[in-house]
Amino acid sequence: MFTGIIEEVGRLKNLDGGRIEIFCSKILEDVKIGDSISTNGICLTVVGFGENFFAADVMPETFRRTSLADKNFNLERALKLGDRFGGHIVSGHIDGVGKILSIRAEGNALLVDVAAENFLLKQIAAKGSVALDGISLTVVDAGSENFSVSMIPHTRAVTNFKFKRVGSLVNIETDVLAKYVERLMNFKAVPALTKNFLMENGFV
Repeated sequence: MFTGIIEEVGRLKNLDGGRIEIFCSKILEDVKIGDSISTNGICLTVVGFGENFFAADVMPETFRRTSLADKNFNLERALKLGDRFGGHIVSGHIDGVGKILSIRAEGNALLVDVAAENFLLKQIAAKGSVALDGISLTVVDAGSENFSVSMIPHTRAVTNFKFKRVGSLVNIETDVLAKYVERLMNFKAVPALTKNFLMENGFV
């Protein structure tokens, strides 16, 4: 479990097959084998570490669902009980990949437009929460082909968004509440199958 408040930006050390190594410092302060680290929003398990890097294994499903094309990674350690909850509930389970359409100044902020597939957009609502590369952000507007978020200068300065350009890919995790609402709204139980399941498992 994460909050989407980035602790540092790490740099790619090596990506070889299913193993990734990332240069970093702050998140190594109390690292242990088996710890979870959000890496551009992807929950990865620490399988090794050294003085200035950690290593994680990346499954084929992760490569299919996410983008690991960056050289710079937003890093966040898992939430500890008792910590302040500064962002929103972020699981580290990426739902899909979007593409930045525009980045433009709006007062003291940046307005970022992101194109995404329909199955993602139906779980994104204006004034709701979304995680882009693991960053907790508030949705400004959501349409049928894209959505926008607003970002304060501090967020851009301390995350990998200072390297993002139009056309850059971002990992998207929609709000976990939206996933459950959609499932509840669309799920249709089949009475015959339910009865068969209960009978086969000795409930009736």
